[in-house]
Amino acid sequence: MKIVFATNNPNKLKDIQSIVPDSITIVSLKDIGCDEDIPETSPTIEENAVQKATYVKEQYGYDCFADDTGLEIIALNNEPGVYSARYAGSARDSKANIAKVLTNLNSISDRSARFKTVIALQLGETTHTFTGICEGSINQDPKGDQGFGYDPIFIPKGYKETFAELPASLKNKISHRAKAMQKLLTFIEEDLS
Repeated sequence: MKIVFATNNPNKLKDIQSIVPDSITIVSLKDIGCDEDIPETSPTIEENAVQKATYVKEQYGYDCFADDTGLEIIALNNEPGVYSARYAGSARDSKANIAKVLTNLNSISDRSARFKTVIALQLGETTHTFTGICEGSINQDPKGDQGFGYDPIFIPKGYKETFAELPASLKNKISHRAKAMQKLLTFIEEDLS
């Protein structure tokens, strides 16, 4: 089976390709000649994922899946949430985003947070969504050099290290994206059998 993953983010693509079995070939937006910035104008993570998957299906005709992910920090009313990539501005600067989170949490003791990923799968005329959540907390300072985005400050529940300190093989088993992807893969396997 060949399916488009609606992303131009090489880090996300690498994460997903490491999870997917050999029977499924993941094709990127670049592979189908899509280099435009797909609109993400919806007010929720779920709606953004659906918006991206629908866009690819309508514009290019391919079955595809798209994800949207947000970091939700409880003490900040679930910010940055849907604005995670642009929290510190439109430049999508991870270091600036991390700095803004740490500044906003400066005097707050409750550092509970969760990563939430929603994957929207567009198969034919039908859309299915799959949600993965990873509970955790925000570290005082960035640590580690693996991963991307907020990984240097997010400590998953049950661990002492940030996502950026954990090996990719472990992160790809416990992360929000891995959980949503496993639900998607289970659905595809059942659908195809």
